[in-house]
Amino acid sequence: MTTTVPRPASRPRTRRAQQTPKTPSGPRRQTGRHLMLGGIALLWLVPLLWAMYTSLRPYSDTAKHGYLSWPHSLSLGNFSDAWSQSGMPHFFWNSVLITVPAVLCTLLFSAAVAFFVSRFDFRWNIVLLMLFTAGNLLPAQVLITPLYRLYLLIPLPQWMSDSLLLYNSAWGIIAIHIAYQSGFCTFVLSNYMKTIPKEISEAALVDGAPVWRQFFQIILPLCRPAFAALATLESIWIYNDFFWPLALIESGDKRPITSALANLQGAYFTNPNLIAAGALMTAIPTLLVYFALQRQFISGLTIGSGKG
Repeated sequence: MTTTVPRPASRPRTRRAQQTPKTPSGPRRQTGRHLMLGGIALLWLVPLLWAMYTSLRPYSDTAKHGYLSWPHSLSLGNFSDAWSQSGMPHFFWNSVLITVPAVLCTLLFSAAVAFFVSRFDFRWNIVLLMLFTAGNLLPAQVLITPLYRLYLLIPLPQWMSDSLLLYNSAWGIIAIHIAYQSGFCTFVLSNYMKTIPKEISEAALVDGAPVWRQFFQIILPLCRPAFAALATLESIWIYNDFFWPLALIESGDKRPITSALANLQGAYFTNPNLIAAGALMTAIPTLLVYFALQRQFISGLTIGSGKG
């Protein structure tokens, strides 16, 4: 004789559950996000596209029909004029002489401080790291007056010349970039070095490797991803700097390319089409650096974000 077990009665669906709106499907969400991100990217590209459009039009066309009109002629004459009139090859070389030493020295000094802060335990290591980082919290406009007076007080040795060492020279711009960018690089590199297991340093110490050998032959090779990302960021930032050379370099022939764009502006007449062409040519090196190190740049956005 078999017995049947009664099934529990199913609960009726409540009105609240029946009226719950359905969430949009996955493809619709992705489409909305892509449209939003595409619109934001287009807003960022509008100034660049407008500058390119302006640089291809002769000044006579825009003066007659306006900048919002349809172009009657397009040419590369503004680019050739900007290249020849402003002496861009010379100022490009000035930018290289400032950017390359500043980036290399900043990364080397920051790595040394980050190694000391992250690999050694002492009482004031966090305070020292905060001291290096605090310099980035001050805007450049606040520092210009005391820095200007300080630069005027540091002369060259008499056997070299009677001019100043830091003011009106590339050395002064390199020094301020090293001092101003070292805080950010120290913060990023210290957090990255904390992710390296300390057992590696302990094993090297047991094998008799001194501290300087651990730093140069063990820690620095392991920090190549962080160095690549920071080199990309620092190269773009230092190359694009406009304020410091304009304030601390008096001679026009010693300025980098970004500050030398002011040479395209006349005292009584200014050609915006010519300035747009010069600005676009000035941006080419930064674009080349970014596209060459694009992977390291994108991965470097998250470097140092983890907890130490």
